[in-house]
Amino acid sequence: MIVACMAHVMHDGLTDLLYVMLPIWQREFGLSLAAVGLLRSLYSGAMAAFQLPSSMAAERLGARTMLVTGTALAALCYAVASTRSTYVAIAAALFVGGLGASVQHPIASNLIAQAFEGARSRAALGTYNFAGDVGKMAIPALVAALLIVMPWRSVLLVVAFIGLCVAAAILIFSPRARVVVERGDVKSSGGAAGRTFTTGFALLLAIGAVDSATRTGFLTFLPFVMTGKGLPVQSVGFALTLIFAGGAAGKFVCGFLGDRIGVLATVCITEGLTALGIFALLPLHLGATLAILPILGIALNGTSSVLYGTVPELVAPRQRQHAFSIFYTVGIGSSSLSPVVFGALSDAHGIPALMIAVAALVLLTIPLAIGLQMTQIARRGDAFE
Repeated sequence: MIVACMAHVMHDGLTDLLYVMLPIWQREFGLSLAAVGLLRSLYSGAMAAFQLPSSMAAERLGARTMLVTGTALAALCYAVASTRSTYVAIAAALFVGGLGASVQHPIASNLIAQAFEGARSRAALGTYNFAGDVGKMAIPALVAALLIVMPWRSVLLVVAFIGLCVAAAILIFSPRARVVVERGDVKSSGGAAGRTFTTGFALLLAIGAVDSATRTGFLTFLPFVMTGKGLPVQSVGFALTLIFAGGAAGKFVCGFLGDRIGVLATVCITEGLTALGIFALLPLHLGATLAILPILGIALNGTSSVLYGTVPELVAPRQRQHAFSIFYTVGIGSSSLSPVVFGALSDAHGIPALMIAVAALVLLTIPLAIGLQMTQIARRGDAFE
């Protein structure tokens, strides 16, 4: 549990550090918003594409080896980016960093699910997700503070050094156990493996895809909303810390809330508040916008804990790593496409149009959640008969 949470803190911090760096790189290299979105997409696209391969590699090499290697690679990408002076070179470094980041979610989530069964699994996954948001808060806040006194290239070197230290800690403190998955369960066309791709799991994937795409699109371009309201680019990290602080509380609380009121009610509440919050921040002045960011963060990130915690309920225990890999591949894959699409929309119609589109798309999760609820009710009825 401790090792999985440690890895999540570092990986999520390194991933969301991009939101702080994008406005800096846009000014440094004179980029369009579509080009800015492409940088985010390269990182998350590589992370999505290698979820399943990294999961299979863990079966042979062990979770410990993969977590250490992936953490080191994700950290080194920022060290390389700090020494490069062209857009293409930074893009290449971020792609390699995304490869390293791909190992953490499926492997660490499966370790948590193996260690905590039944009702404890959702709460444990909620704690694990909370750890990720600690990283999202801590790393951007640290970078924002360092940017006041150091150039951005030096700041990235500091972050890379911290990442390598965490990789060394995982190497020292993690057990040498392998992540075990019986291949027969995954490859079989019937039985347990067939049940991985039920209607309920497909609907969960769809909800996760929309949630990830809209969250990433919003966070990628939120810094440009803030700078447009007069926030200095060096202070963007502090604004992101506010929303990630709310997100940390949202993930932690909503993991337990999902147990009490169910997936449907939780998704309707969090996604409805997300859409309302995005619409509300557009006309507000800078001070009011900063004030509502933590509240918006609670709703924005709260949904994901419920979704992660529902995966073990929809698949057999021996399929969980495979199912988590698919879930993260779909979710991160959708988040890798959204910055480019939303960036092009912003270049054509402006940031306000982008935010309105994101808020409208968020609401698509509600009918999908209703469908998931109906499927679960029907499945329980069939089991009773």
